[in-house]
Amino acid sequence: MRKSIVTIATVVVVGLSSNLIVDSVYAETTSELQNKQSQVQSERSDIQAKLSDAEAEVADVLLELEELNEEIKEVEAALKSNQDMIDDTNEQITTTEAEIDELEVEIDKREEILSDRMVTYQKNGGNIGFLDVIFGSKSFTDFISRVTAINKITSSDAELVEQLETDKAEVADKLAELSNLKTELQGMQETILVQKEENEAKKTELSEKENSLQAKIDDLQIEESALAAIESEVNRQLAAKRTTSNPVASAGSNGSSSSGGDLTTLSKSESNAPTVSSDVIQTAINAGYPHLGTPYVWAGKGPGGFDCSGFVSWAYGQAGVYLPSSTAAMQYSGTKVSYSNIQPGDIVFFDTYKTNGHVGIYIGNGNFIGAQNTTGLAVANMTSGYWANHFSGHVRRVVN
Repeated sequence: MRKSIVTIATVVVVGLSSNLIVDSVYAETTSELQNKQSQVQSERSDIQAKLSDAEAEVADVLLELEELNEEIKEVEAALKSNQDMIDDTNEQITTTEAEIDELEVEIDKREEILSDRMVTYQKNGGNIGFLDVIFGSKSFTDFISRVTAINKITSSDAELVEQLETDKAEVADKLAELSNLKTELQGMQETILVQKEENEAKKTELSEKENSLQAKIDDLQIEESALAAIESEVNRQLAAKRTTSNPVASAGSNGSSSSGGDLTTLSKSESNAPTVSSDVIQTAINAGYPHLGTPYVWAGKGPGGFDCSGFVSWAYGQAGVYLPSSTAAMQYSGTKVSYSNIQPGDIVFFDTYKTNGHVGIYIGNGNFIGAQNTTGLAVANMTSGYWANHFSGHVRRVVN
């Protein structure tokens, strides 16, 4: 997929550049080239803004996916816990049913005991009634013994019947309770399963949205790369029309964004700023011009590839000034000044993917030089378009 995108991008860039070369025959004046340059810069600013918005949407989707995955894990845990309770309830039901069987066996045994006790008072093979037992006594002692035996049998019989009824009631209550619990747990399980299905459907929807946004970003990057190539060609033609005796002075005529070859002067007529005579500042700013177009490389700190803070640190290092190579540390370097008092050489910060997420060196006329992740090392305008929208006024002066 990536190879296809790169191939398409190359074709688009070559095609647009070819059209530019044809058009450039008719755009011979500096004014015409500058108008074309402004148009391309405006289009690139719009695309960069759309890229930023799309990337922010992707970040939101990814965050939502992360939260959803956590919720799915919680639902899975709830399903397992609930199923464990169902399994435990089923085991208790099985155990209770076994208790019922044991109770029935015990009841049968008790009935046999009652029968055996009566047998001991049988005579001549027949059952003896209460009166027969009394009047059949041979003596008063025998009479007492028989009455006592009858009372014991009667009392035991009543106790056994009472215990039997109590046991049956307890078992019936236990079975009813377990049955209700099982029904409730099964209902909970069905509810949790529905929630799981809804989460999975939402996850699929978010993944599709992420893919759609990523495709949009790919298309915008292709378009941005094509415009960068066109702007580079326009800048080359403008540079060819300038005098080469003073590269710094000749660079300031357009004050524009560039990804290859365009220079911007240290303006001595910059509004709200005095004439800049510091060799240190001029050295730091001029250090980047021979490397315009150098690709953006994450954590890059040298001419082979820069990231934004790596370039600023390297450029000032060429002038003998140490600066940290991360925006997190660099945002506290030097002295904070207001934008109304900005001077060439001040470092400017932009709120991109985070507060003070991007940094560059202000060079005058509303322009700054810095390593941009889409164009590499370039001069860009911060008074309109994408960079103006992301500039919050944070300016640091590292050389007085």
